[in-house]
Amino acid sequence: MRRFLTVFAALVCCGVICADLAAAQFTQPAPDGLPELYKYDSTCNVYLLKQGDAALLFNLGDGSALDHLAEIGVKQVDWLLLNNHHRENLQGVARLKETAAKIAAPAVEAEILAAPTEYRKWFPQLGDKYSVYGASYVRPPREPVIVDRSLEPGDVFTWNGYELTCLATPGDSPGSMTYLLYKDGKTYAFSGGVMHDGAKLNNWYDSEWDYGFAIGVDTLAESIEKLIGEKIDVAFPVQGPTIRNADRQLRDYRGKLAKFRASYVRGYPVFDKAPEGRDAISESTAVPQIRRVTPHLYKLSHDLMGRNFNIIISDDGHGLILDCGLFPKPVMEEMIVGMRQHLGLKQIDAFWISHMHGDHFLLGPLLKEKYGAKAWTLDKIVDRCENPRRYDYAALVSTYGDGFDGMKIDKGFKDGETIEWEGYAIHVDWLPGQTEFGCCLWLEMDGKRIAFTGDNLFGDPRDESQTAHDCVVCRNSAILEEGHVLGSKYLLELKPDIVMAAHSYVMPEPQAILQRYHKWSQEMAGLFHELLPERDYEYLFDPYWVSAYPYRVELIEVDQQEVAITVRNFRSTPQTHHIELKLPPGVTADPPVLDGTVAAESRAKYRVKLTIDRSQAPSGLQMGTFDIQLDDKRYGELFDFVLRLPEK
Repeated sequence: MRRFLTVFAALVCCGVICADLAAAQFTQPAPDGLPELYKYDSTCNVYLLKQGDAALLFNLGDGSALDHLAEIGVKQVDWLLLNNHHRENLQGVARLKETAAKIAAPAVEAEILAAPTEYRKWFPQLGDKYSVYGASYVRPPREPVIVDRSLEPGDVFTWNGYELTCLATPGDSPGSMTYLLYKDGKTYAFSGGVMHDGAKLNNWYDSEWDYGFAIGVDTLAESIEKLIGEKIDVAFPVQGPTIRNADRQLRDYRGKLAKFRASYVRGYPVFDKAPEGRDAISESTAVPQIRRVTPHLYKLSHDLMGRNFNIIISDDGHGLILDCGLFPKPVMEEMIVGMRQHLGLKQIDAFWISHMHGDHFLLGPLLKEKYGAKAWTLDKIVDRCENPRRYDYAALVSTYGDGFDGMKIDKGFKDGETIEWEGYAIHVDWLPGQTEFGCCLWLEMDGKRIAFTGDNLFGDPRDESQTAHDCVVCRNSAILEEGHVLGSKYLLELKPDIVMAAHSYVMPEPQAILQRYHKWSQEMAGLFHELLPERDYEYLFDPYWVSAYPYRVELIEVDQQEVAITVRNFRSTPQTHHIELKLPPGVTADPPVLDGTVAAESRAKYRVKLTIDRSQAPSGLQMGTFDIQLDDKRYGELFDFVLRLPEK
């Protein structure tokens, strides 16, 4: 006995037994009410209903549960029921070929499962289905999964005397479904990702369905109302602990979502077209499309409200344009003629791009080619403008369909650099918020400190009900503490007299609204901490904490490409990782596995060579995924990148 304990302790010290034994055990999540129900921990919670030696599975994870069926007396799996399409919930589905099991899934999710690369575009567009301005929010498996039965809301799925009622509960996915089991006066719910134990959101990036208007959150709230109506006793979620007192938790969750939504939606009247609320100080000029803000600063007229264009015209007639897009080229050309005739413009030296979004430099090629203007921006924005499809962010210029797939930037300025232009000292500072890749350009001009802030904030400073914030979109790379919180603090300290926000907003005497904006940003960060179940909530907010550059990898004309894989640590302590690259047949990675440690609150970058064997590889658009483990937590294939392979 003593010898056994000594060997056991040694194995534990080597990290051999703890992980393997824990992974190999089925448990009973509700032994009193459902003794025939088992749970297995994988990349998700796998639930198993047993009847004799047959089983019904809810989700599959990495498939390793199939190796341990005999331990609970199961000889055959008849069905696999899926709550949604998320790949970590079914990434081992190929192993079902070892069994005679069939697959059932919600009808909407079945469509996504059947054609996963339909939701990964080589040339993304703003209006792509299930995307936030071109960045997809669905996370299907790498290869198609064809289901044997598509389930509709209200269907009853029967198996060996069990009846499972199908309740549509979208919000964490477009067609997510909860399966209700009624037994002995109690209601049990196989609830998927609709709620995590503790009345929390399973993650954020699966419920962010639009550009700050909360459609995903609203859909989730409607699903919660349905579940409250069912008076559920116990819920079995796809992630996290079993949810006891589920009805009470659902009611708490409803309140948290309502509180979250009230702060989340934009802090100004987005669709209010009243010019007075957007710009109370500019004056008309002899150029119909142009208004004067100060003697040297001009912006678009109210007829072009919502578009992007400001210009500084120096005493010598030199022009510096601040953002330019969302209106036709002929209008731009007519404006330039008018400014030459009436406002003293002689030449356009440069145009400044405030952040990475394409609508802020759609007219850049015209300004470069016809008027000789230089393209300037902050250095960390440059590659997003020049090579937008190398990224999976929202609203990049390539998604606008205006005929150019990136634009050469003539100069990228460093954070804190000063531009000496026409007697002005123009300061360039990094300004995160709506996106990580934004900047503030500010100067003293006409007796005012004027700051050009891009899309970070909008609104009427006179309206005390407004908090000024624009959207919180994770696919902009927009974590609160290093985004809106940091940016709003910066603006408070800058103390501008006028904020020139993009899209025709002019905000004079902004200090009070900047205070409200900063307070909101801190509250919003707190709400994400409250609503997401990990202490470092960013892992459940950010869809890029493991990412590939380029996101889209071309293997048509070359046999090998190098990809940079970035792994981020949000913790205040070092983080170890084990990441396997899952690739299409015929494509190999060197190295195929990334093992390492990332220092606290930092990033690590790995170079990986992808090589194609054309005789073995499939054709067309394919996906690669990252199967992620951090320390002892298995996340599974959360994130992906795209490969384009030769057509056959």
